[in-house]
Amino acid sequence: MRMSGWLVAALVPVLLAASAPAVRGEERLRWRECEGAGVPAGMRCAAVEVPVDWAEPDGRKVTLELARLPATEPARRIGGVLGVPGGPGAKGIEDLKRAAGDLTELRRRFDLVAYNPRNTVWLDRLPPSCLEPGTSLDEPRDRGQFEALAARMAKAFRACRGDDRTGLFAHLDSLSVARDMDAVRRALGEERLSFMANSYGGVPMAAYARLFPHRVRAMYVDGVVNQTVGWPRQALLTLSRAERVFGRFTAWCSATPACALHGEDAGAVWRELTREADRRPIPVTSPEFGKGELTGSRLKSFGFAGFLGDPGPGNARWLAFADAVDRARRGDGSGFADVVLGNAAVWAMPGALAMTCGDERGYTGYEQLAEARQKARKVSANLAGVSFDALGCTGWPLKVANPSRPLPVRGLPPVLGAGSTWGDQALTESFTRMIPGSVTVGYDGPGHVMYLSGKQCPIRHAIRYLIDLRLPGPGTVCPAE
Repeated sequence: MRMSGWLVAALVPVLLAASAPAVRGEERLRWRECEGAGVPAGMRCAAVEVPVDWAEPDGRKVTLELARLPATEPARRIGGVLGVPGGPGAKGIEDLKRAAGDLTELRRRFDLVAYNPRNTVWLDRLPPSCLEPGTSLDEPRDRGQFEALAARMAKAFRACRGDDRTGLFAHLDSLSVARDMDAVRRALGEERLSFMANSYGGVPMAAYARLFPHRVRAMYVDGVVNQTVGWPRQALLTLSRAERVFGRFTAWCSATPACALHGEDAGAVWRELTREADRRPIPVTSPEFGKGELTGSRLKSFGFAGFLGDPGPGNARWLAFADAVDRARRGDGSGFADVVLGNAAVWAMPGALAMTCGDERGYTGYEQLAEARQKARKVSANLAGVSFDALGCTGWPLKVANPSRPLPVRGLPPVLGAGSTWGDQALTESFTRMIPGSVTVGYDGPGHVMYLSGKQCPIRHAIRYLIDLRLPGPGTVCPAE
């Protein structure tokens, strides 16, 4: 089963002065020509070895791949900028290949450094049992269903852990990833680094700031989540923004004759569809994921998110969503089959979940789930439900290695954030608001991770901040591009 293709994205005062390190680390790393397609001119690759378990530094090791684009004006070099990729499971080296053309100005003054985190090694070596879903996720309606789900997922986690030959299953938490990041810093010979973190990369970025605040020169965070305040609060922020996007969709549909629900109250049609689907699930078949059912909770969590976060060129996704809703209310759920059944399976794969459950992503019990559901209903009339990412971690068999807790900010520089006003700006602001003097730039349009999407206005602010440690004014918003 292809895992990555079906994950729904649930988806910054006086600063510390820049200083070049006294010692460079080239002698510690064996730089070589990078292999593969799309390698920018001048990129060199190396590898660093880190412990699988940082509590046993002399024990088993794992090798992480690095890449570097050296500063083009070495006499004016400030230091290094390390990319912290999202996913989790995204490859930072691929991110650097993608972003390099938009970061040429930054590269004048910095080495641009990327690495593939330990979870990419994990994904490359998953045994088959780790790709076998523990169940097909759906929202538990009572304690009995919740406990049955926990038992099924615990069994799947145990099977995956038992077949793991890397030792990584128990050590994919973001504190372990943060210690890897500092191993990269040491190997580079840098006293401090600047960082560009995106999406789930905000979790290891916060862990790094917790463990090594004196090693942070600057942080640019783009579309990140803020695990330190707890996943339930992040889920409510995400849901409130999704409800706003749903309102944009219904207004567009009302004004657009091509919308399959034009002339009706599209919101009312959707609410009736999801209510009926919870009472009488709609049978569907996916060419890839087989037979299953569309319940209302699955439609709200996966059906909506699979189409509406970005309307797409010519509003193609919104047109497709309206058509899928129109057909589903007539008993034909084929427009939702792949995205719903795919996500219901992927979010129950122990190999995928092992990368986040150690960051306390799961519900602690049925009481927390019921409370989250109640709060969600107050935030969203159209999309309220449980968080399927948290639901999948139900039954996690290990102690949570990186629990949610406040981030000490003493010694940290003000942070620059960026995010889409349609979605992830609220999450990013949740992160930057922790650190006095920080600013988040809004992007007035849909999208996720501005610097990887080539959005020039946020990129200019990021480059100015990272080079000069100058922040834009509070409330700065970039127009849609």
